[in-house]
Amino acid sequence: MGKHSRPGPPNQPSRAVPRVDAGDPLAAYEKRRRPPLDVWRRHRPLYGGGGHLQPDTPRALEEWNGFSYEPAGTAANLAAAQRWVNEQTSADESAA
Repeated sequence: MGKHSRPGPPNQPSRAVPRVDAGDPLAAYEKRRRPPLDVWRRHRPLYGGGGHLQPDTPRALEEWNGFSYEPAGTAANLAAAQRWVNEQTSADESAA
């Protein structure tokens, strides 16, 4: 392995950099508007700590607005927050 090779299996493309359409004149602009690692919705514990710790505590829900994450509400626990995140993901996949 070379000094600058990326970690992971060599037969899979990197997920860190989204693909850019060469024929689209606004591709560079759209690339900058994408959220980090294509995570459109996320949840954070209200009282700090790791996301997997204390699954019964409330969560802050955040949604990507094109420039940064903004508050979108709260969830009662980890399971409800994960349902909210997956709800958006499944709706995006069915629209495509």
